[in-house]
Amino acid sequence: MLKGVFTEIKNKFQAAVDILRKEKITLDPQDPAAVKQYANVMKTIRQKADMFSESQRIKYDIENETKEIPDARAYLLKLKDIRTRRGLTDELGAEAMMFEALEKVEKDIKKPLMRSDKKGMDLLVAEFEKGNKKLGIRKEDLPKYEENVELSIAKAQLDELKSDALEAMESQKKKEEFKDEEMPDVKSLDIRNFM
Repeated sequence: MLKGVFTEIKNKFQAAVDILRKEKITLDPQDPAAVKQYANVMKTIRQKADMFSESQRIKYDIENETKEIPDARAYLLKLKDIRTRRGLTDELGAEAMMFEALEKVEKDIKKPLMRSDKKGMDLLVAEFEKGNKKLGIRKEDLPKYEENVELSIAKAQLDELKSDALEAMESQKKKEEFKDEEMPDVKSLDIRNFM
């Protein structure tokens, strides 16, 4: 069994390396085209290696970590925890609106809202839909939001890669044999040369 797990991981790793050997990645997190290209490369790697995207991983976390939670308030608090843990920001203030909607529904039904309470949950969903409408969020736009999350993650990863590359170059430059050499522009580095 352990051999099978190791073989599976090795095959996924090899699939990722094969793709990275073919694709040029520009370490420029400020260039939207470079970020999009990097995001596409990472998406291809995830598909070939049969791995979750960030949004799929979040969905998986939500499903697994909330299935035993009986009440809506604890559920929303767990969603907040997952969002925070994943480094996602709530720029629109949707989270606060969800808690306000929950407060309103619980005030109307005069008790804590349980997830098994179909009528109460329908009221909550209706309140969420009102909040979404105020924020301009539509269900049909969810794939666009998902893509934006993937792009922001790709940008953060490119930032980290660029920072690591700069740190490595600075460290190299401190060595005696490289003092006279000029450091290349990070954007000109090609990861394929280092594999």
